[in-house]
Amino acid sequence: MARSRPHGHVDHEGRPSDSVGQAWSGKAIPTPGFSDDRGEADPDLVAALHACAADPRAALESQLMARVAAARWLVPVVAVPTEVDEHGGLVTDTRSEMAAVVLTAPDGRRALPMFTSLEALAAWDPEARPVPVAASAAAQSAITESCDALLVDLASPHATVLRASMVWALAQERAWVPAHLDDHVARAVAAAVAEEQLVTGHRLEGGSPAGAGVLRVVLQLPPGLGQDAVSEVATRIGERIATDGETRARIDALTFALEAAT
Repeated sequence: MARSRPHGHVDHEGRPSDSVGQAWSGKAIPTPGFSDDRGEADPDLVAALHACAADPRAALESQLMARVAAARWLVPVVAVPTEVDEHGGLVTDTRSEMAAVVLTAPDGRRALPMFTSLEALAAWDPEARPVPVAASAAAQSAITESCDALLVDLASPHATVLRASMVWALAQERAWVPAHLDDHVARAVAAAVAEEQLVTGHRLEGGSPAGAGVLRVVLQLPPGLGQDAVSEVATRIGERIATDGETRARIDALTFALEAAT
């Protein structure tokens, strides 16, 4: 019996082809670069997560973010029913689609979970399917889904929250820098402060608590200013800083401190 040719496109020589007539023969199918991945965690990355969970200093966060940016991540997807059959008193899914998981906190903040390994993912949800992605792709998905953070290895002792400034740095494929050490932030703050004649000087510091990404702007002001005047100065500076989207993306939280001018 003759074997029938499957229906589809062919090129001018009769070879199977794509929709524009290019033969499939000799074509290379692109892969995301994880063909040899066995779903294991990078031990150096896990060590950095443990170290940062125990001591969230800016220096350790910078080291962690370098590891995060270079790592392969597993983003969970789950089946979501799109059609159900309610005949016979039973509700049965007749069609479903795979969708990324987004977690929402009671205050409305959203976060995208991602995992270092199959083991870590299964400890959180054994039903979820892993999708291997680069850190930049995970961050870009988080931003698309209006997420404020990436949650790393939920249900593990080293569970870690990557804050909004970290998410944006990953998505833009640039090195993350603490706000008080960021040259872009320093220039933006200096420009915002320069318009205030009462401010004779300023400096940037890491704020409290550690690990929260707080930028502390110390303003030098003449002694004797009333509370309302000081508050107005700080408010105007904060508003100028917030008008620049790039600067806003690099600062997780902003506080002001006062210092008497000498």
